[in-house]
Amino acid sequence: MNYWLMKSEPDAFSIDDLKNLKTSPWDGVRNYQARNFMKEMKMGDTVFFYHSSCKVPAIVGLASVNKEAYPDNTSWDETSPYFDLKSTPDNPRWFMVDIEFISKLPTPLTLKDMKNDPVLSGFKLLQKGSRLSIIPLSDEHAQYLIAKMT
Repeated sequence: MNYWLMKSEPDAFSIDDLKNLKTSPWDGVRNYQARNFMKEMKMGDTVFFYHSSCKVPAIVGLASVNKEAYPDNTSWDETSPYFDLKSTPDNPRWFMVDIEFISKLPTPLTLKDMKNDPVLSGFKLLQKGSRLSIIPLSDEHAQYLIAKMT
């Protein structure tokens, strides 16, 4: 099993939105490295759901991958903000996965708290310039974060 951190702005798509839907495609990713990470995701992988670009950035819940990478059809929709003229159904450039809600944390794990935790040194989210919307986690960091959530 692999572990991933997926960032979303809560005013665009929040943990509560996922909770209400139960499962949702993770579409609109337009960064090649993040896209490649999605192509590595497997059924059952754990997702740490992270709220970014908000007052208190934090891990706010857990989800799991319930459908592996498939072409992101928003890239073919001319009315979508994620439209890409170079992506076609015959030659898709962008992919998405589906994720399923597991739980919402009663107390979010804030970015500030994670930055002050020496066990999390080396965690890619905390590295300067880490702006990817999808980040892999080491088993060590994932297990540590899961233990902090319980």
